[in-house]
Amino acid sequence: FYLTPAQVNSILKANEYSFKVPEFDGKNVSSVLGFDSNQLPANAPIEDRRSAATCLQTRGMLLGVFDGHAGCACAQAVSERLFYYIAVSLLPHETLLEIENAVESGRALLPILQWHKHPNDYFSKEASKLYFNSLRTYWQELIDLNSGETTDVREALINAFKRLDNDISLEAQVGDPNSFLNYLVLRVAFSGATACVAHVDGVDLHVANTGDSRAMLGVQEEDGSWSAVNLSYDHNAQNEHEVERVKMEHPKSEEKSLVKQDRLLGLLMPFRAFGDVKFKWSIELQKRVVESGPDQLNDNEYTKFIPPNYHTPPYLTAEPEVIHHKLRPQDKFLVLATDGLWETMHRQDVARIVGEYLTGVHHQQPIAVGGYKVTLGQMHGLLTERRARLSSVFEDQNAATHLIRHAVGNNEFGTVDHERLSKMLSLPEELARMYRDDITIIVVQFNSHVIGAY
Repeated sequence: FYLTPAQVNSILKANEYSFKVPEFDGKNVSSVLGFDSNQLPANAPIEDRRSAATCLQTRGMLLGVFDGHAGCACAQAVSERLFYYIAVSLLPHETLLEIENAVESGRALLPILQWHKHPNDYFSKEASKLYFNSLRTYWQELIDLNSGETTDVREALINAFKRLDNDISLEAQVGDPNSFLNYLVLRVAFSGATACVAHVDGVDLHVANTGDSRAMLGVQEEDGSWSAVNLSYDHNAQNEHEVERVKMEHPKSEEKSLVKQDRLLGLLMPFRAFGDVKFKWSIELQKRVVESGPDQLNDNEYTKFIPPNYHTPPYLTAEPEVIHHKLRPQDKFLVLATDGLWETMHRQDVARIVGEYLTGVHHQQPIAVGGYKVTLGQMHGLLTERRARLSSVFEDQNAATHLIRHAVGNNEFGTVDHERLSKMLSLPEELARMYRDDITIIVVQFNSHVIGAY
C-alpha cells in the first residue's frame, strides 16, 4: 500500500503543535524562544501524552512527555495533573493562602498555569472536581507545613511527583460513589506511566525523570558542529545503578527474582513509574480493591494476576531523578521524547538533525555506506538523492515533525527513504506496534542572546 508524499505529510503533521513565546516591546526577554511538539501513534489509542504550560504565579515554563503502559489512563491523568502539583509546590506561602482564601469564599481563583495545548490533548472533565479536591488537600498541607523558606526547584519537583502518585493510589483505594469515576480512578491506578519533565526558568534548567523517556540538550560547538548532552538517565535494566538501587531495597533472598529478562519481576520494563499499583500495593489490598471494584475491573486480566515472587512491595517508585543544568549560549535546544524515538535514533544523530533543521545549515557528512559494496552508479544515485533532499529538507514547519520523519523513514545510509516512510506509515493498527512504539517529541528552542546576557 503506497502513500503519496502528500498523504505521508498529512499523517506526520496531524498532531503537530508550535508555540512562540511572545515578545515584550519588540524584545525577547525569555530564555525560551518557543517549542515544537508532535506525536505519531503506534498503539490505538495512543498511550503517550505531552504537556506544556507557562507558570503564571512563579516564573518558568514546564514541558513534559508521558509514556503510558497497560492502557493510556495513567498517562492521561499525569499529563493533566502533574504540572499543577509542581506549580503549587513552587508557590510562596502567601500565594497559597490567597488561593485557599479564594476557594473558601467562593471567589475566582488566580490562574496558576497557562496551558499550551493541541486540540487533541484533552482534559477529562468528569474527574476535574475530584482532581481539584486532591490538589487542594495538598496545598492546604503545604500551608500548614509553612517553614518560611522558599522551595528549591529540585525539591518541588520530587515532592510533586511523589505526591501525585500517592494521590492516584489513594483515590483508587477510596473509590467513588459515581460508577464512571470509580472505574476511572481504578484504571488510572492499575495502568502506569513514565514521565520526563523540564522546568526552564532563566538559565536554570531542571529535568525530572521517572522511567525511560529522555531529555537531551543540543549544543553547538565552536566549529558549528552539533553534540548531545544527556539530561536524564533511563530507569531500566540497562542502568546498573538502578538495578543496584532496586536490589538494595529488598532482601537478599529476592536478588535472583527482582530483575528477570531485563524486566522488573520479569514483567515491567521501566523501574520507576506512576500508577502500576500491581507493583506497589500489598496482595491483600489488591484483592480487596479488585473484589469491591466494578465488574469491568474483574473482567480485566491485568488486575487479577499477582506478579510472581511478590514478597516485599513496593517494588516500584514514582520518585524522579532530577538533573540541574545552567544554560550557556551554546546550548541551543532541548529534546524531550518518549522511548519510541530513542529506540530508533542515536542522540548524536538527533542533535545533528535538529541542529541543522533549526539553523538551516547542513554540514555534509561523507556518505557512509557501512560494509555495503556500492557501484559508482549507486553512489551517484545516493548523491543525487541527497541533493534533491536538501532542497526539500526544510518543508517541515515543525522540528518535532522533522525528527519523526527521520525516526520512521531513515534507511541504512541515514537518509529519509520515502518508500520506507510510506510503508511504515501505512501499516495497519494491529501491525504498527510490532515495528515501532508511539513517538512523542517536544523540541524547545533557547534564546542565546538572553542566556548570554545572564
